Amino acid sequence: MQKGNIGVTTENIFPIIKKFLYSDHEIFLREIVSNAVDATQKLKTYANKGDFSGEMGELKVTVSLDTEKGTITVSDRGIGMTAEEIEKYINQIAFSGANDFLDKYKEDANAIIGHFGLGFYSSFMVSKQVEIVTKSYKEGAQAVKWTCDGSPSYELTEVEKADRGTDIIMHIDDDCKEFLDKNKIQELLNKYCRFLPIPVAFGKKTEWKDGKQVETEEDLIINDVEPLWTRKPSDLKDEDYKSFYRTLYPMSDEPLFWIHLNVDYPFNLTGILYFPKIKSNMELQRNKIQLYCNQVYVTDSVEGIVPDFLTLLHGVIDSPDIPLNVSRSYLQSDSNVKKISTYITKKVSDRLQSIFKNDRKDFEQKWDDIKIFINYGMLTQDDFYDKAKNFALFKDCDGKYFTFEEYQTLIKDNQTDKEGNLIYLYANDQDAQYTYIEGAKNKGYSVLLLDGQLDTPVISMLERKFEKSRFTRVDADAIDRLIVKDSDNKSAVDAETSAKLSSMFKSQMPEMKQTEFQIEAQSMGEQSTPVLIVQSEYMRRMKEMAQIQPGMSFYGEMPDMFTLVLNTDHQLIKNVMEDSKEKTAESLKPIEAEIKGLSARQAVLRQQQENKKPEEITQEEKDQLNQCGNDILAQEKKRDEVMAEYAAGNPIVHQLIDLALLQNGMLKGEALNKFVKRSIDLIQ
Repeated sequence: MQKGNIGVTTENIFPIIKKFLYSDHEIFLREIVSNAVDATQKLKTYANKGDFSGEMGELKVTVSLDTEKGTITVSDRGIGMTAEEIEKYINQIAFSGANDFLDKYKEDANAIIGHFGLGFYSSFMVSKQVEIVTKSYKEGAQAVKWTCDGSPSYELTEVEKADRGTDIIMHIDDDCKEFLDKNKIQELLNKYCRFLPIPVAFGKKTEWKDGKQVETEEDLIINDVEPLWTRKPSDLKDEDYKSFYRTLYPMSDEPLFWIHLNVDYPFNLTGILYFPKIKSNMELQRNKIQLYCNQVYVTDSVEGIVPDFLTLLHGVIDSPDIPLNVSRSYLQSDSNVKKISTYITKKVSDRLQSIFKNDRKDFEQKWDDIKIFINYGMLTQDDFYDKAKNFALFKDCDGKYFTFEEYQTLIKDNQTDKEGNLIYLYANDQDAQYTYIEGAKNKGYSVLLLDGQLDTPVISMLERKFEKSRFTRVDADAIDRLIVKDSDNKSAVDAETSAKLSSMFKSQMPEMKQTEFQIEAQSMGEQSTPVLIVQSEYMRRMKEMAQIQPGMSFYGEMPDMFTLVLNTDHQLIKNVMEDSKEKTAESLKPIEAEIKGLSARQAVLRQQQENKKPEEITQEEKDQLNQCGNDILAQEKKRDEVMAEYAAGNPIVHQLIDLALLQNGMLKGEALNKFVKRSIDLIQ
């Protein structure tokens, strides 16, 4: 028997392992099983090179659970170890730089395991005692048993062992008893070991016999030793990829398509990335890409390895150039990881370009599902935008698809304003904005349908990318002012009549929470609608951006600003103007006379003061001008009150307002009920 201390030059590595790795202690099984797989693969390598000529036999790793003894055993028939090798690889873990290593990494739990051969020591995260029973593959080797209770001292004795290989026997600690549950071990094996390249057995297969499930003699192999990403794409069919997707994500819809990654220079990388169907919340779909290192599961948090926009994809990436324990600092600095990210972006864009080029019809059919990936990519990565601009599509309200360049060519003749800006009209709700869409189409304009989650920020991005271009929602203004072709601002009526109209309609607008209305009279043609509600493109877009961009919350708190446009060419508005003129003439006569006189006096006072220097104007003169202005406002208020009183008794005014609100989905509850009753009365 040999006794000694493990070569740790700090006081004790075990408390560090326990303390700093406890939060991730389930990975002990991954580490121990992976080591067993490595030992088995090494034996196969030696045999292929002629360094081992013995009987190979069945090569597998076996995981056993003994709840009575409180042990988990991981066994392999790999290369095993001699006493000297145990001394080298197990006892002298500190090497020459243990102190530096522990000082550097004790605050970074992820960096400890797997570094300097420490994978084996992860067993002490869950064990009060660990035993190694091992026999080297070398001819005439003596089997040995190593025992350690989690202190630097150990025992090494010679034992009998019939077969080569290693058994790691972990006596589970009292505070880790959950790992003695069969279902828990099954869960961890499925998570970390389901694609290891050597068969891993856990328990026995069962069969239905005499009305119950009974164990057979056949091992239950929990892993697929040749997962799809390790095979040649030329050997695979579409159904193979779909079947593998169902294995990874049993409850998901069928993927749209996939990309098989396979590169061996300047780094090693294999994998399969799937484009899933995404209906709504992006965040719910993240973290579906599984990262592997030589078929050993590492993580499903792949930020930094995969470009941010592609974290929405599903699938598998396997690279030996990414360590088993990925730390944030490593990812941010490692050149291989940056190359991998760039490579994946290029492969995805090349694949999308290929589908678009070879089968545009199929690409268009999938566009509504994949555009969220492409939009997200264009928003977050300039190099992806440079590629995607050639296959990204616009969809119009008739369901036709265009590349950016094709659409620009389509609209440039008819949708260029007087300033030379190309105006892209769009809708984001085809049903709610139907009237506006039809109005634009009647003018010969094309209207895009931009109803995706990311379309608002994409619009702003494209305005920066496209030269002299502006996006305007089709309900942002009256149709004649969406694309201004000349400087003729069609004045509907004189200022006085316009003011009276505004007073009438503004006084009858309903009060709505966080909503304000302005009234505007405009000549829109006899055939156009009599009333129209529009909203400023800028303010509406800022409020939409505030919902997805925290720094813009100021806009989100502002009230919604709408404009009720009155079409002074329409007969109904003309009727209201004529009727109001007749019925308010008597009441307005003295008020308008007073306003006229005050306005004349105001003009005289202003002219007198214009001929003087500021210091020559007396306070009395200033007060006179201010008082005149206040008197005009007071008379205008009286005029507004007269118009409001008239409008309150005019059902047509109310009906027109409600029609505009109804068209915009803003008429609800009691107001909608009143509208229906009033409509019936007017029809009768």
